Amino acid sequence: MKKRYIRHASELVTCRGKAPKFGKEMADIGLIKDGAVIIHDDKIIEVGTTEELDKKVNMEEYEVLDASGKTVLPGFVDSHTHFIFGGYRADEFSWRLKGDSYMSIMERGGGINATVNPTREASKEELKEAGRERLNRMLEFGVTTVEGKSGYGMDCDTELKQLRAMKELDEEHPVDIVRTFLGPHSVLPQWKGREREFLDEMLCNVMPKVREENLAEFADIFTEQGVFNIEDSEYYLTKAKEMGFKLKIHADEMYPLGGAQLAARVEAVSADHLLKASDEGIQQMREQGVISTLLPATAFCLKEEYAPGRKMIDEGCAVAIASDLNPGSCFTNSIPLLIALGCIYMNMSVEEVITALTINGAAAVDRADRIGSIEPGKQADMVFLKYPSVYYLPYHTGINLVETVIKNGETVYHKEWL
Repeated sequence: MKKRYIRHASELVTCRGKAPKFGKEMADIGLIKDGAVIIHDDKIIEVGTTEELDKKVNMEEYEVLDASGKTVLPGFVDSHTHFIFGGYRADEFSWRLKGDSYMSIMERGGGINATVNPTREASKEELKEAGRERLNRMLEFGVTTVEGKSGYGMDCDTELKQLRAMKELDEEHPVDIVRTFLGPHSVLPQWKGREREFLDEMLCNVMPKVREENLAEFADIFTEQGVFNIEDSEYYLTKAKEMGFKLKIHADEMYPLGGAQLAARVEAVSADHLLKASDEGIQQMREQGVISTLLPATAFCLKEEYAPGRKMIDEGCAVAIASDLNPGSCFTNSIPLLIALGCIYMNMSVEEVITALTINGAAAVDRADRIGSIEPGKQADMVFLKYPSVYYLPYHTGINLVETVIKNGETVYHKEWL
């Protein structure tokens, strides 16, 4: 058995709990001054102050990690990404800078559909190589668990290829990957006006193969004006749930269609984006316990108004924050950017943002029982920051403060500051 003992953390952020934190609970990050953690193999055994745990540890039996002057937090959970794809769309970003809207670019053949051919043409090994590099960058930012979606093939072979690439990377890379099937990510030209037929193609001919190979545990759909309407989305999500998939939904990003209400109706684990979520939708998500996953870097890149995170928290919702890393609307996985946007522009406290990136992010991928907090029985996934307090996260604006990342009890990343 490998034994490690972390001691003298200036601030130890525990985010204690095995369920999402709602509303005012999000401000409680379970902070311990001069904190300490005992780890056996890949599990956390005990948490407390250094004074308390020093009495329980025989130093000769442990590898001791001195966290003096450091902040120690749970590993970050990036609960919404599209990190497996082929090709890039830098030209579209420049078009948006000149005033073109996301939807207008999509209507003329850009957007999601522009990534389809490069992803179809890429081999599984090429997708894995690109994905591994992106996972390495995530790890440097302190991400220890990430959700990854398919959706850039919208045909059987490519959707399976994306998911197989993620499954293999999950086995090979320190970062854990939660896989989501997003076949209905857009409507290709040949399916325009036949959206229900396309959904049946996914449900009948693709998703059974996904289940057979255990390639994804979640199913997702892009519910948006000009993409999939509420009726078709409910049809798809209901069928997917009957097949055994847990549910997610891209909801109310550009237009207030009622995606948040649909998420509550089908008992989705999370509803994501939510820039245009209605008061009724927010209330129903709260009542049903749906995680409101907000993607502020996407709003930032699209120059859209941010999702009403402050209002959601004040009304009792459980809010998560994720990057939405993708090749089009948000080609970034910067955790420091998310923290800055959450605190400065969404009026969330640093404590609420930390909760959104840890235990609530874990809940958004149905992992709150095993990750997202530092407490006995949880997976030993932790991040050491260079500075002694969580308040440096928004203060040292946009700068990566991660010094060390521990995954399953092992040090998997360490930065030497020059």
